[in-house]
Amino acid sequence: QVQLVESGGGLVQAGGSLRLSCAASGRTFSRYVMGWFRQAPGKEREFVATISWSGGFTYYSDSVKGRFTISRDNAKNTVYLQMNSLKPEDTAVYYCAGVFKPRASDYVTMWYEYPYWGQGTQVTVSS
Repeated sequence: QVQLVESGGGLVQAGGSLRLSCAASGRTFSRYVMGWFRQAPGKEREFVATISWSGGFTYYSDSVKGRFTISRDNAKNTVYLQMNSLKPEDTAVYYCAGVFKPRASDYVTMWYEYPYWGQGTQVTVSS
């Protein structure tokens, strides 16, 4: 099993930056595909980004491509989401999620494929 804890959320002005972190427990983190999702009030959970366990494969939603960067440090059992050029529409609770995958090239964009989730961290972007 993997336990996930997000941090790094907060209030930022439009155009600003934040870096979210997701710390994972468990010895097999290095074989987990990791993803970031977000959910705004009254809206469905939305895929943001995902990264393979090797770190060599990433995929982003169109809404964040070019502004957000997902990365991971397997030695620290941590995945990151660097968010630049933030917009008010990025306001949401951000969740990290993990799933074990056998191949170094695997990544996962659908929330229902992830069995492990963090508690979420609030990101608020003011205009």
